[in-house]
Amino acid sequence: MLDLVAATALPAALQAADPERTTDAGTTQLVVAAVVGIAVIIVLIVWLKLHPFLALTLGSAVMAIVAGVDYVSAFDSYTTGIGETVAGVGTLIALGAIIGKLLIDSGGADQVVDTILAKTGTKRLPWAMALAAFVIGIPLFFEVGVVLLIPVVMLVARRSKVSPILVGIPALAGLSALHGLIPPHPGPLLAIDALGANLGLTLGFGLIVAIPTVIISGPLLARPLARWVPLDPPETILGVGERSGGGPGEGSGDDDAPARRPSFAASIAVILLPVVLMLLRTVVDVAEVDDSTVGKLLVFVGTPLVALLITSLVALVVFGTAVGRTRQQVSDLVGSSFAPIAGILLIVGAGGGFKQTLVDTGVGDVVASGIADWGIPVLLAGWLVAVLIRVATGSATVATITAAGIMAPLAGDLTDTHAALLVLAIGAGSVFLSHVNDAGFWLVKEYFGMTVGQTFKTWSLMETVLSVTAIVVVMILGVVV
Repeated sequence: MLDLVAATALPAALQAADPERTTDAGTTQLVVAAVVGIAVIIVLIVWLKLHPFLALTLGSAVMAIVAGVDYVSAFDSYTTGIGETVAGVGTLIALGAIIGKLLIDSGGADQVVDTILAKTGTKRLPWAMALAAFVIGIPLFFEVGVVLLIPVVMLVARRSKVSPILVGIPALAGLSALHGLIPPHPGPLLAIDALGANLGLTLGFGLIVAIPTVIISGPLLARPLARWVPLDPPETILGVGERSGGGPGEGSGDDDAPARRPSFAASIAVILLPVVLMLLRTVVDVAEVDDSTVGKLLVFVGTPLVALLITSLVALVVFGTAVGRTRQQVSDLVGSSFAPIAGILLIVGAGGGFKQTLVDTGVGDVVASGIADWGIPVLLAGWLVAVLIRVATGSATVATITAAGIMAPLAGDLTDTHAALLVLAIGAGSVFLSHVNDAGFWLVKEYFGMTVGQTFKTWSLMETVLSVTAIVVVMILGVVV
């Protein structure tokens, strides 16, 4: 059992000056550097509407200069951090994008959703939508999942004559929980990399945390929200017409559409394949049988890069040639999957640069030691830091990046279990209270046809409940494991 008081104690590594620091600045100067650097990022994103990549780049340089780094060397740590982060995380994001693209374009995602809904009565629709979002959201980025699922939500609400809030909030809860808690989503991957956490453990604990979190903030919360904000069933469906139930390309005039959909079982198998492979590696590590022949094989295939690479190759067949696409069409789909993630890769890379600047200047050590001196449990501290950045910037990814960089010095003395839980605590904080500075807020508002006030009462409240529920579950796990 973790002694939460001991977990907040100042790690030995922070009690002496770090010989690798690029500056000899004192504590006060480093604290000022942290405040100024983060303030610059917030101002640039919130007030000047600058892209987070540029904001993180400029914020890193300002922080380095205020911390005493010569301006000629202001970007040295930043560029090092970009390289290391993209090398460690970028390939995983790219492979996840390939899987997601093939899943959507083959009709596999539609097949999963349609199969789940076909076996569900009206009273269980909120649960069915939460399940559908949870399953297909594993390999999909949040924005992609929203664009894919919200038209389905509207279609279900229209056909069932129920409020879109009743079926939409569970779907959004499932997507948001996965976005903040479950690798291979960019935020958790970056936090795992920054904190040196075990990916398999984080994935396993993330699923444990996500399930009750989605239940509470999704189906259970949806019913009172639907009464609080009454919306009529939609008359029209944004961007999507009635589907005939045939293949994904039928009636669409799309010459590149596959001849048939993959089956439900095949779609689920591909979605869950990387999860199973990575969890098997964790089981092997925990059981300490990684020296056996089978153990070595499972460790190899459970390595995140290998697991996602294997899944990508399987997806090429299951979602490509097996449904009637030519090899050239499959190759073209893979190529088209990279453009949408360019912005994500740049933000993640810039976040890694910001984190490395925090570490190299000693700013991270000073802030972390201050947090430790306050006596706040480390898991709660990680959540609070992420919450503050999330509310200020509106970006879950920026909140995760910044909080992971600040908390990294405190992760050094944590066990593998609690390092994984710290990743989840930060992820939980990163989705707190989406409001007007978050693009997701406006996306949901427009899709549901709500006012700003109604969006606060539904989407923003759901995100807050989700975040608080997740940190409560994480804190409980921190006590019992």
